[in-house]
Amino acid sequence: MAVTARSHAKINLGLAIGRPRPDGFHGLVTAYQTLAAHDLVTVSATPGAQTKIGITTNDARVPTDGRNTAWKMVELALAALGCTAAVSIHIEKRLPVQGGLGAGSANAVAALLALEAELALPITADWQAERLRLAAAVGSDVPLFLIGGTVLGLDRGQSVFPLPDQPSLCCLVATPAVGVSTPQAFRDWDALCDVNVEFGTENKLTQKPDSDTLNKLSRVYAGACAQVGFPAEAVAKADSSGVLPTGQDLAGPLVSALVRTGIGNDFERTVFARHPFLSEIKRILAAVGTPEESFYASLSGSGSSLFGLYQGREQAEAVRLRLGASGVDAFLTHTLPRSVYWSEMLSAG
Repeated sequence: MAVTARSHAKINLGLAIGRPRPDGFHGLVTAYQTLAAHDLVTVSATPGAQTKIGITTNDARVPTDGRNTAWKMVELALAALGCTAAVSIHIEKRLPVQGGLGAGSANAVAALLALEAELALPITADWQAERLRLAAAVGSDVPLFLIGGTVLGLDRGQSVFPLPDQPSLCCLVATPAVGVSTPQAFRDWDALCDVNVEFGTENKLTQKPDSDTLNKLSRVYAGACAQVGFPAEAVAKADSSGVLPTGQDLAGPLVSALVRTGIGNDFERTVFARHPFLSEIKRILAAVGTPEESFYASLSGSGSSLFGLYQGREQAEAVRLRLGASGVDAFLTHTLPRSVYWSEMLSAG
């Protein structure tokens, strides 16, 4: 009997990028946050003499061969378990493809969890550790989906640690019809760090990023997450930092700390230079000076999706209409705490 798993999206609550390393990767510090919005991944598996994998999907842009992250994850997992099976994977896409929301990476984890349930595999402590190793081999932002909720990402993003969950917030995700290449975004970042004239002198970094850049964001996360005691409910309007005059923190300490320190997503420095319209979308999402002003608005990952976090659905819906008037599609969802993430993972729909 086939098993269906929800494959949730993520956003990045702040993202700091270091200089390129000898291994070709960049050091990163970020806080991932899972969202309720999701794809559906259905897996059926029959033990057999050899492993065969097949993928179907409702979206022609999704690869159905060994390039697919779900294929890679299932193949690696079966090999690590010493199992062989005929596996069929169906991916029902509801999330944007290559939009900076981690959709492909989440598909890989959803396929793994559905495979485990389909084969009734025991989930031991050793296998949980092996899961993370396999996930990191598939992609840098795959392991975060084995934790869910609010997750600290270090190294190249694959070294992950659970952070205290933040309050669930209404999230509006803008999905502009523009493609952003992650490899190109990193190349542009490297050029900017090397004071490349392509971006003009006014956009050059005054200092080359090093460990201090990453440590600064790490300290913000550490300080914010040391706070405890989120409000049970929000009954008043917060200011632009997400903090009420009474001291209640509607947006949660992590989001509010990002606003106070002005730390955002480093990719905005280069992606907005290549795609200026994305900067305008962020301005609309932020809605500064309006009753709908967001707690926080940012590019997610390297884009092209952007998001805003709001006190309620009414505010987010008003901003969604403004985006629509500018020709930009957007959808409403909400941030997903870790406990809900896992309770819903193997629930279809």
